[in-house]
Amino acid sequence: MAELRTERLVLRRWRESDLGPWAAMNADPEVREHLGDLLTRDRSDASVRRYEADFDRRGYGWWAVEVRATGEFIGFAGLDDTDDDMPFKGVEIGWRLARSAWGQGYATEAARAGLDFGFDVLGLPEILAVTTAANVRSRAVMRRIGMTRDPADDFDDPYAPEGPLRPSVLYRIGRGGRG
Repeated sequence: MAELRTERLVLRRWRESDLGPWAAMNADPEVREHLGDLLTRDRSDASVRRYEADFDRRGYGWWAVEVRATGEFIGFAGLDDTDDDMPFKGVEIGWRLARSAWGQGYATEAARAGLDFGFDVLGLPEILAVTTAANVRSRAVMRRIGMTRDPADDFDDPYAPEGPLRPSVLYRIGRGGRG
């Protein structure tokens, strides 16, 4: 499936015109606060090539997100397989939006579309979400979409350097738990 639509958003495959605004997001210290180093334009562009290759290979991944009314690219949302080095396995939901799109409910709306796709189209029994322990904004979205956290699942991200990005939390939602 190439595209998901919500009341206000379109989650779609990536376009060449997304690369500039995506690179600007990845160079924004506030957007990257819980993600680590800022990305160069080359690294940012390479991430989109990986996202598109994942879509081609498995039929899902990180969709580009645009506002339906304006066509403005505002970030990404979607589903990804968890990395092999993580202390859990499954499919993870996530989102990253430009600062100009924060506080408008877009992350929650896009995440709900991702959950619907994961459960209704892919038939997943459970979807996971991961963030740094300090990322209160993403954690609030996770709770709004009906995800729950068991502190026993908290872990240190093996990819993060020592410091505030390492302590991480895991949220879960099963097929019947959608909020």
